[in-house]
Amino acid sequence: MMIVRAAIFGLVLTAPLVVPALAQVPPAEIGQRNVPAPWWMQQPVIASVGMVRTEVPANRASFDATFSALGKTAEAATTTAAAKVAEIDRALRGLGAERVRITTQFTTRPLYEQYRDKEGNFQTNERPDKIERYAVEARLSLEVRDTAALEGAYAAVLAARPDATSEVRFRLQPGNEIKTWLLAEAVKDAARRARDAAANAGARLGAVKLIDPSGRACQTDVLAGWPSYGSGGRATDVTAPRSMIVSGTPLERSFDMASAPAPAPPPPQTAQVSLQPPLLELTDDACVVYALLP
Repeated sequence: MMIVRAAIFGLVLTAPLVVPALAQVPPAEIGQRNVPAPWWMQQPVIASVGMVRTEVPANRASFDATFSALGKTAEAATTTAAAKVAEIDRALRGLGAERVRITTQFTTRPLYEQYRDKEGNFQTNERPDKIERYAVEARLSLEVRDTAALEGAYAAVLAARPDATSEVRFRLQPGNEIKTWLLAEAVKDAARRARDAAANAGARLGAVKLIDPSGRACQTDVLAGWPSYGSGGRATDVTAPRSMIVSGTPLERSFDMASAPAPAPPPPQTAQVSLQPPLLELTDDACVVYALLP
């Protein structure tokens, strides 16, 4: 029996049949003396894992802004808070719901009468008939789905003078096009690794026996006991085509950029804030099993 192993996580060259295919009853326990072999090991094969990574700009951003108001009644306080967010809400909606999505939530809190006790400490009289005022907090949550509109939206919110703002949070929502491209790169990487390993071992690649986009087929380990799922290895860096990047945003948008409204210009006397989306990592892997020829 010939068994050769090359790492990636790893390239695995395996050989002759161990147990007939019909005898397989996976999964076997790790360390078991006799373990079943996958069907594609009935002849010498090389199982190659392709692993790739790339970096693309984040294409989603979100942040919150809070506006507070006081009133003698809950209705009066809510009306005041709503008036504070109404104008900025209209300005942001002018950017288009496909670019900026807005959610507003109101929280009402009663403020009770306070008094000093005999020791001079303030106490709160939390009785329904001792409510002096109501505090209402209007929380504006923005999800920016087109990062080209981020700076204009953020500046517009600051110009409305909120009581508090959160940090800007970035994330990546990859589109189908870039995910398909990355998987194709993983399969290419598996083929390259298999060719190099076979050549270095003095062998040749035969026909493709199996292509597993999940990569799990190449994670079996008949030497340690099958299955032996693990992780590790180094991914190959690949660069996404420029056609998949638009203004720092991966393609696959649900709207037409040509017909979308321009970002709102920052109001006068508003500080210019640079909010460049960070680069975030995408990875994928694939398993390709080849017949191995002498």
